Amino acid sequence: MRWFGSLRTALAVSLTVVAVTSSGCSKLPQPVPPSEFIAGGRLPRLAEVFYQRIANRRFNSIATFQDPALREFFVNGDAFADYYADLAQALATARFEANRPLRISLLEFELSEPADPTGASDLVRVLIHVHFEGENARPLRWWSTRLLRVDQWELRGGRWVIAPGKV
Repeated sequence: MRWFGSLRTALAVSLTVVAVTSSGCSKLPQPVPPSEFIAGGRLPRLAEVFYQRIANRRFNSIATFQDPALREFFVNGDAFADYYADLAQALATARFEANRPLRISLLEFELSEPADPTGASDLVRVLIHVHFEGENARPLRWWSTRLLRVDQWELRGGRWVIAPGKV
């Protein structure tokens, strides 16, 4: 009967090890859904407003470039110009007819690692995975064209802004 007690102990230890290792101790990165951490849910609403403002707009048009409503989401005019040029180029490369995305969907919100590993900076970065869809500009192509893009948003001084990548 003594071996039965040691077997029961070994089984209990192995079950404890399995429970501890499967209870979220893994280091796999998990995307962060829009939650209360992301500024009380303001970021998803702001992102939806921004992307709806650029839907059905031509990106090779001076009217779109000079729209003050789009510039509100950037730190300054240079940041807006960088983002605008990058998005216009991406739409042209993806062969969007008239450089116009017709439907824009927000796919995922992912909390980015802080630039300062010590945590001294209070800058919060969120990557938003965006799906653009529109008419195909290629002749005889009746199907739509798509573009998947990742935009970086930052919380600076209590205000969410888009941080463009350099062209």
